[in-house]
Amino acid sequence: MQEVPQAASETVEVVDGVHLTQLAAGEAMSVQHFHIEPGAAVPEHSHHHEQVGYVVTGTLTFEVDGEEFVVGPGDSYVVPGDEPHGAENRRDDPVSGIDVFSPPRTDPDWQD
Repeated sequence: MQEVPQAASETVEVVDGVHLTQLAAGEAMSVQHFHIEPGAAVPEHSHHHEQVGYVVTGTLTFEVDGEEFVVGPGDSYVVPGDEPHGAENRRDDPVSGIDVFSPPRTDPDWQD
């Protein structure tokens, strides 16, 4: 077993108001925490990783292939690999949750 203490995880603001913390990563999957401020958005992007997530607090609006999906506290979601998607916090409260990626997505390049 490998333990990853919270103190060992660095939080990065990848775009204005979008904070990601890479947590544990194994050979087949990785997990990250996200925190998205009110009005902040994750621009449309895609990656070969399947992404499964869970919203802990707040409400997040995804746009996938021209369709909107609203997920709130207790909701989970699946974004297939290579599916272009973006997300926005359109509410007045921050959104926080967890994403799991398979295969592991330990070093996303948000500058591209």
